[in-house]
Amino acid sequence: MFRLKIYRVKGEVLVAVCDSDIVGKTFREGDLKIEVKESFYGEKDVGEEDVKRALRMATIANITGKKAVELAIRMGLIDKENVLKIGDCWHAQMVVL
Repeated sequence: MFRLKIYRVKGEVLVAVCDSDIVGKTFREGDLKIEVKESFYGEKDVGEEDVKRALRMATIANITGKKAVELAIRMGLIDKENVLKIGDCWHAQMVVL
């Protein structure tokens, strides 16, 4: 399961998605830190098809968690070489230019 929240701002569609099981956790690696907040990623669990649908319409995406990032890689939206790992947490961002 995933958490998903869609933001629409000035013609952009920002999709925030993460693995449900990391919500509320904080990850650190050196000077890097990521807090996986419910207020940003959403309160309700959704399935893979909802995430795929949202990512297809996104102009910007913030993708956190191994399962979510792997899904974006399988969709061809993220290159595995560009995935950031902060502790045990995978993170990637996408922008459509």
